[in-house]
Amino acid sequence: MKDRSLGTALVTGASSGIGATYADRLARRGHDLVLVARDKDRLEAIAGRLRGETGVAVEVMSGDLTAAEDLHRVEARLREDSRIGLLVNNAGAAAPGGFADPNLDVQERLIRLNVTAVTRLAGAVVPRLLAAGGGSIINIASVLALAPEVLPGIYAATKAFVLIFSQSLQAELGPQGLYVQAVLPAATRTEIWARSGRDVDAIPGVMEVGELVDAALVGFDRQELVTIPPLPDVGQWESFAAARQAMLPNFRQTHPAARYHA
Repeated sequence: MKDRSLGTALVTGASSGIGATYADRLARRGHDLVLVARDKDRLEAIAGRLRGETGVAVEVMSGDLTAAEDLHRVEARLREDSRIGLLVNNAGAAAPGGFADPNLDVQERLIRLNVTAVTRLAGAVVPRLLAAGGGSIINIASVLALAPEVLPGIYAATKAFVLIFSQSLQAELGPQGLYVQAVLPAATRTEIWARSGRDVDAIPGVMEVGELVDAALVGFDRQELVTIPPLPDVGQWESFAAARQAMLPNFRQTHPAARYHA
């Protein structure tokens, strides 16, 4: 029997890949769902299957999160629906090519989806979760947030925003009961590769999406702030984070460091 104390989860980008897999796993944990994506037919198919297999309630909201009207509709749902206790900010995209000759319209759309939508949806739900005494947000970033040299273009920069945004929310709102997890996948077998003009089978070390989400949910259950499923040695991340923290006291200086003196 479903545990009714579990909140409803709203999952963006839920028609395929990581989002669809989160929907499956969360339904099997007993969460009712609100699934958001552009492809209504695919959403309805996923919703019907999950209702039949798990018995949870699944609602579909079709919409393009780069379109202001659709984005605002999802924001309103997050503000007003007191049943939603978990937001999975998964919707995202990549774009082919680098920045030597950029298509700025494509780059702007990428920012609207990977940065603006993530920010606005979190901003819509946070005040209500805090008023309710707690809740959770899962933000899907990327290991490229830590490796901007690997892939040309602005995709890594958008995912660096997601990571830093998550860490900022953790620092500000964690003490008030809000849990924010940043998940950093590496290459994962999803449709994002074909949509950005790349052959996933030509990429080494691609993780299957089910394994990625299952590992991320282990991190969620452990209340990890940053979960990096492909990283074998967590000590490397801990050393990286400690090195960053060690620099912070040195940033507050009246004068430039001695190494910049003429």
